[in-house]
Amino acid sequence: MSNIAPTHPSDGAPVLALTPGEPAGIGPDLCIALAPDPPAADLVVIADGAMLRERARLLGRALRLPPWPGRPAATPQIYLHDVPAPRHVTAGRLDPANARYVLDTLRVAVDGCLRGEFAGLVTGPVHKGAINDAGIAFTGHTEFLAGLGGARQPVMMLACPGLRVALATIHLPLAEVSRHITRERLTAVLEVLDHDLRARFGIPAPVILVCGLNPHAGESGHLGREEIEIITPAIEALRARGLALRGPVPADTAFIPAQLAGVDAVLAMYHDQGLPVIKHHDFAHAVNVTLGLPFVRTSVDHGTALELAGTGRADASSLRAAIALAATLARGGGRAA
Repeated sequence: MSNIAPTHPSDGAPVLALTPGEPAGIGPDLCIALAPDPPAADLVVIADGAMLRERARLLGRALRLPPWPGRPAATPQIYLHDVPAPRHVTAGRLDPANARYVLDTLRVAVDGCLRGEFAGLVTGPVHKGAINDAGIAFTGHTEFLAGLGGARQPVMMLACPGLRVALATIHLPLAEVSRHITRERLTAVLEVLDHDLRARFGIPAPVILVCGLNPHAGESGHLGREEIEIITPAIEALRARGLALRGPVPADTAFIPAQLAGVDAVLAMYHDQGLPVIKHHDFAHAVNVTLGLPFVRTSVDHGTALELAGTGRADASSLRAAIALAATLARGGGRAA
C-alpha cells in the first residue's frame, strides 16, 4: 500500500473517490450538483454513468464526466469510473436488485484507496433496508468499510465547525446497547479516537469528554452501574497512560458550553445519544468521518431522501463539507472542525 496520498500535479489537490450510494436516492443528484462548481480536489465518481446522465436530464442539468484515466489531468476536475447497475434506476424507487451494485462501488473505491490510487473516499447515503432486503447482511458503511480495510476497531464520528461527536457503539437496537458497553470496547474506541485526533486532525493533545450511559451518569449506581463498573475504570486506566479524558458526565449536560470548553471531541455511548445534538447544531455542514481505517473516509450526515430524488431540491452542502474535510485530512490533517 502506498504511503503517499495521490495529489494533482499542479496544486497538490488530492484525488478522492466519490460513491453516490443508493442510486434511487439523492446521492446521484448531489454528485451532479457538484459539476457546475467543482471543489478544489480531483473527484472520481464511481457509479453507473448511464444512470447519472439520465438523472442529469431529469434535473435539467448538463453533465460531462470524462472517464478516469488513472491519473489527474492538467486541471482538477470530476471524472467517472463507470460501474454499471444491473437494473434500470428510477429516482425515488428502491430496487433491491441494485444492492450489490452499491456495495461494488464501495469495493472499487476501497481497493483504489488501498492501492494508493485515491487519497481518500467520500460516500453518499446508502439505504440499509434495500441492501438487507436483497439478502445481504449490512449494518452500515462504517462496519462494511472496516471489513474491507481490515480495521480492528472502526469509530464513527460526526464533525462540524465547533463540535465533534464520536460513538462507542454504532448501529444497534437500543435494547442491545448496554451489553456492548464493555471495558475492552471503550478502551479500543478511545484509543482510536485519541490517535486519529492527533494523526488525522493534527491535535497534539486532544481532550475527550466521555458521556455516561444512564440518566445522570447512573446517579451513583441508583440508575445503573455501568458507569461505576465499566466506564470509569476504562477512563482511569487510559488516563494513567496519558490520555486526556473527562467523565463520565451525564449526557443531558455534556453539550452545554461550560462542559465543552477546551474539549476536542465528545464520546457518546450510542447513536441517538450524540448524533441528534450535532445535527441540530449544524445539519447542513456536519460530516460523518470513519476513524480507525487505513485511509481517509468521510460522508454526508443524512440519508437517501427518496422523496427528493430527481426533484432538484436536494441540498449538496453536507457533501461539499465532506469533500472539503476529506481533502484537508488527505493533505495531512489540521484542525478541520
